[in-house]
Amino acid sequence: MSQPSASSDSPAGGAASGRAARRGGTRHPLAKFLLRRIAVALLLGLGITLVTFILTNLVPGDPVTANLGQAALGDPTIVAQFRAQHGLDKPLPAQYLTYLGGLLHGDLGISQQSHRAVLDDMAEFVPSTIELAGAAIVISLILGVAFGVISALRRDRLSDQALRVLSLVGISVPTFWLALVAFYVFFFRLQITPGSGRVAPDMSAPPAVTGLYTVDAAIAGQWDVFSSAVGHLITPALVLALYTIGLLTRFTRSAVLEVLGQDYVRAARAKGLPGRTILFRYVLRSALVPIITVAGLAFGSLLSGTVLVESVFARPGIGQYAYKSATTLDLPAVMGVGLVVGAVYVLINLVVDILYGVIDPRVRLA
Repeated sequence: MSQPSASSDSPAGGAASGRAARRGGTRHPLAKFLLRRIAVALLLGLGITLVTFILTNLVPGDPVTANLGQAALGDPTIVAQFRAQHGLDKPLPAQYLTYLGGLLHGDLGISQQSHRAVLDDMAEFVPSTIELAGAAIVISLILGVAFGVISALRRDRLSDQALRVLSLVGISVPTFWLALVAFYVFFFRLQITPGSGRVAPDMSAPPAVTGLYTVDAAIAGQWDVFSSAVGHLITPALVLALYTIGLLTRFTRSAVLEVLGQDYVRAARAKGLPGRTILFRYVLRSALVPIITVAGLAFGSLLSGTVLVESVFARPGIGQYAYKSATTLDLPAVMGVGLVVGAVYVLINLVVDILYGVIDPRVRLA
């Protein structure tokens, strides 16, 4: 005699079907999570193009006046030709659609100052800024997280008080003032650091591969150029990183202290687990989510806020390019810089969201 099968109406059948539905709904949670985040990033990118275009065209001033001399301004034919060449004679909606069409083909327009493609200008100036900001965020992560953990583990002791004061100083000191002081003291007075630029004046740039002098010099085996590039990078990177070090120290300390008070950490201690195991397996992993958030936002700020440090240390980067473009109302270049910086923020937020899902499964299952 055959046994009756568990139908979906029975309690056992309902439970089985519920488990199957749950398994089917969460079979690939990370893939669905990534697709959602990528779709949001694409929408944000489109919004950035619109906001950048609108804000750039709301800037008071006339690009024709900023780029043509007095003699050319008096000639209506030259003025009309300039407007037609750069698309300034079209309505703003038509200009925006033209701009979007160019973006789809990798065209950011032609700079009114350099008379080159803005994409070529970006390829020349962005690597220097990425190299500086990348070095600064690496230094910030290493020192900021280490200082924050030490401060939390030695709460209310002398070392904790000293690190809290150091973090407060790092957050409070203006970056441009610190850059001037560092350049004057360490280069001009003590002469223990290299001067301005990316390499020594008697050295040539390494063969261009990535645009990052340190990486390109290492690829080419030019270790003297590599040493010079690293030497010219350390001081501005430390200056740029000081604010982020202070920020990460405070956030890491707060996050670690919060985790140290959790029940599962007390249970791990009661079981006799080594302190290092508790720190790296339980405490730091749980504290990583707020730390990653701050680090991601800090990298975006570093990348877009290097103009003053680049000016003091004479590093040709996107900050200098943006400043010159803004002072001459070079609208294609200004929009190109805004688009690049906005894209960096979107990309960093996407990476941070992905790291959330990797570190904390609750995020990707939400």
